[in-house]
Amino acid sequence: MGGEVLFFPSCSMPGEDEDVSTEAGEGVDEWAAAKTLVKPPDQLELTEAELKEEITRILTANNPHAPQNIVRYSFKKRAYKPVSYVDQMAIHFSLNGNMIPKDSDEGRRQSIRLSTAAEKAPVETSAVTSEEAEIKDEAAGEEEAGGSGTAEAAETAEAEEPPPSGVKERKLANQFNFIERASRTLNNPMQERACQTEPTPYKNFSATANQWEIYDAYVEELQKMERSKEKEKSKTQVPKREEEKKKGRKLTSLESQSDDITKISKAAKIMERMVNQNTFDDIAQDFKYFEDASDEYRDHEGTLLPLWKFQYDKTKRLAVTAISWNPKYKDLFAVGYGSYDFLKQGQGMLLLYTMKNPSFPEYVFSSESGIMCLDFHNDHPYLVAVGFYDGNVAVYNLKKATSQPSYKSSAKSGKHTEPVWQVKWQKDDMDNNLNFFSVSSDGRIVSWTLVKNELVHTDVIKLSVEGTTMQGPEGLQLQTLVCGTSFDFHKKIDNLFLVGTEEGKIYKCSKCYSSQFLDVFEAHHMAVDSVSWNPYHLKVFISCSSDWTVKIWDHTIKSPMFIYDLNSAVGDVAWSPYSSTVFAAVTTDGKAHVFDLSINKYEALCTQLVVAKKKNKITHIQFNPVYPVVIIGDERGHVTSLKLSPNLRRMPKPRSSAEVHLFPKVHIFSELWVLFAKLFETK
Repeated sequence: MGGEVLFFPSCSMPGEDEDVSTEAGEGVDEWAAAKTLVKPPDQLELTEAELKEEITRILTANNPHAPQNIVRYSFKKRAYKPVSYVDQMAIHFSLNGNMIPKDSDEGRRQSIRLSTAAEKAPVETSAVTSEEAEIKDEAAGEEEAGGSGTAEAAETAEAEEPPPSGVKERKLANQFNFIERASRTLNNPMQERACQTEPTPYKNFSATANQWEIYDAYVEELQKMERSKEKEKSKTQVPKREEEKKKGRKLTSLESQSDDITKISKAAKIMERMVNQNTFDDIAQDFKYFEDASDEYRDHEGTLLPLWKFQYDKTKRLAVTAISWNPKYKDLFAVGYGSYDFLKQGQGMLLLYTMKNPSFPEYVFSSESGIMCLDFHNDHPYLVAVGFYDGNVAVYNLKKATSQPSYKSSAKSGKHTEPVWQVKWQKDDMDNNLNFFSVSSDGRIVSWTLVKNELVHTDVIKLSVEGTTMQGPEGLQLQTLVCGTSFDFHKKIDNLFLVGTEEGKIYKCSKCYSSQFLDVFEAHHMAVDSVSWNPYHLKVFISCSSDWTVKIWDHTIKSPMFIYDLNSAVGDVAWSPYSSTVFAAVTTDGKAHVFDLSINKYEALCTQLVVAKKKNKITHIQFNPVYPVVIIGDERGHVTSLKLSPNLRRMPKPRSSAEVHLFPKVHIFSELWVLFAKLFETK
């Protein structure tokens, strides 16, 4: 920045010359005439823009003397790291005061002490000390030498005259003659002590491991355990023959192997889940976060996104005959394996999968006969009821570390004579015993009660056909029984349940009546594969059949409300747990169909091919109770999980009171429409 210096040669200080003219006009002219511009020789020549430029300087409170390069050794990083925070406070002056407030206790004590000392001091009335006399003599001599003084000197002399002898004057204490006593303890000098340890020594170790090295390590460990066990036995037991010792060694090696496996089973399962999560990370991300954005541009249509595929090597030649979600653990589901080809019956399997580990099942149970149905208990989710192709039923307990069922029926305990197509857990009986129901092709619906270690059966109802009695030997009348294929219990009314048959009829039954039916629906022309009550509307149920149709019923009306033809045999149908109007069905041509009656009452919102192979067929479908996921099983033993797009899982809008009153009219209209469609087909 450039600057200017003003030089005033004619200026003078006041008092130097009194004759200088003091007129205003003349002084201003002289000042203006004498104003000259003086520049230093080394001044920079700046332009107008540079002169007008504003330069900002910021003052900070940082201590310029504070160190900026302090480092500390970090044991975590194994290196010296600079310290980010340094104290910037600088103390320029510090003073400890010794003043005491008057209102404090110490101030009161000192004031009382001073007042008592002043009262005890004697009044000095004696003559002036010699020192004061000398001072007065010197002052008088100066007055004489100076002659006549000023009036002020006279007044001071009068004021300094001594008072009359009769008046006693109190002498003021000399305020500059005092003694102050104080004591102070020594302050301990501040010390700062620090210590720093040397960094811990470490080494880098690397090695390769193959199967043989792992095997040798395990063999060495087993040999060490065998030696230690032999030493313990030698101390406590009498030595036996060499053959018994050899047998004992073999048993100890097997036991030690089983012990080692049990020790690392939990850790191995956690590691397996972590590896699978890393392997299928993209599928896990789709399951959690992916939403099909193209649904916004579709007209209420949706899609199914394939997720994990569950398969097991030993079930490749078996069909998925049953699927059920666990009521407590929402990611766990059970799959039953058997065969629908009745000429090729063999063994069956029960597997439990979790979505956390799609590569291998959590539990594996094998059976001599094929599994046709299964069901979890709602209050005891570790109990699984299973129905077999040979007519037996069993209960597996997942808490027990055994591959055999805890309960199983037999010919003595009243097992079915035909395949068991469905089992359902029911509420406990009057004695708080667990019980479940089963339906079979032999026409019997049986209640099984878990009493101690056995199953006790009770025939609830027999599916007999009226007017079909046959004359047997010795004049016996035999009734023809209908083959039951499926059944479902009402969600609110405990005694009410529906039974589907091979003839296509649906029987409405009650537990209270064992000899007659409440109603009979002429539902389908072929076997009823599935029947299910709506979880929200207490009067509505759905059924599917091999005659290619899915029908929705009101159990108070004999004719169906909705009929859907899917152009192929329907294997299974299921209501969604989140909406009363959404259901899904699977057909034998490998397609899955998802309907929503609140959006479209005439056709499916989604029809998607799930199984591409011609020889493969879809058998069952189930909705997850929490997540927007369905699982579908096929005849090759595969279970596929698919995620519903947003258009397929919309929540139904709440109805107003006027719409609720109009709801029966809608049913009547739909029923009339179905009847009209039937008449049109006949024509």
